[in-house]
Amino acid sequence: MSTAIVITSGKGGTGKTSLTAGLGSCLAALGKRVLCIDMDIGLRNLDLSLGLSDRALMDFTDVLSGRCSLEKAAVAHPVIQGLSLITAPVTLPSEPLSEHAMRDLIRQAKVQYDFILMDSPAGLGEGFRLACCGADRAVVVSTTDASALRDAQRTVTLLRGAIPRIHLVVNRVQPKLLRRLHTTIDDAMDAAGLPLLGIVPEDPQVMLCANREQPLILYANRGAATAYLNIAKRLLGQKTPLMRIR
Repeated sequence: MSTAIVITSGKGGTGKTSLTAGLGSCLAALGKRVLCIDMDIGLRNLDLSLGLSDRALMDFTDVLSGRCSLEKAAVAHPVIQGLSLITAPVTLPSEPLSEHAMRDLIRQAKVQYDFILMDSPAGLGEGFRLACCGADRAVVVSTTDASALRDAQRTVTLLRGAIPRIHLVVNRVQPKLLRRLHTTIDDAMDAAGLPLLGIVPEDPQVMLCANREQPLILYANRGAATAYLNIAKRLLGQKTPLMRIR
């Protein structure tokens, strides 16, 4: 059965886009058909992380408005079989976007894909609501700093009751910083009030690959790349131990 997952957080800089790209790539590498949708209107970056900036021409608002079909808007990755992207527009649309049309897009996508991953924009405004509508599951991404965890709590409050399954990914983890702050991943889980889906270490390869417009999993096999693969396996129901970060 196909699953639509929104990847979100209360603030920018937590790594939602890199996580979306990493999970999408790993799920496809594990044999699943995956559609990633960049929902960040005006600030899209998912195409860079996936290495598809020169291929993604139509965006999800073209599908919502009927200007383009889902099949034409979705761009297949040239290397990672089973992975596709629908990008976001570079400017705000002149008319409000319909949640009903978004749900219809997700219903169509579920016929063709096993997973639909929606990269939510930062903040809790209209873009957030549009990204969350029609989602079966939510992944809240947070770093370990107090402001990110507070925003994660607020995000969880808005998601509960609307989305049945919500999990936490603690991203950009730096063990030395955790020790200096006298905090742990358990503290982050308690602050967010969510079960833990995975932890991802701070990894310079994430930024390097994004700047080079190269999917991380094609060029790395440890660090964040391993963490993404472990999280993808858990989404598939496989028992995978948490990554040890030192």
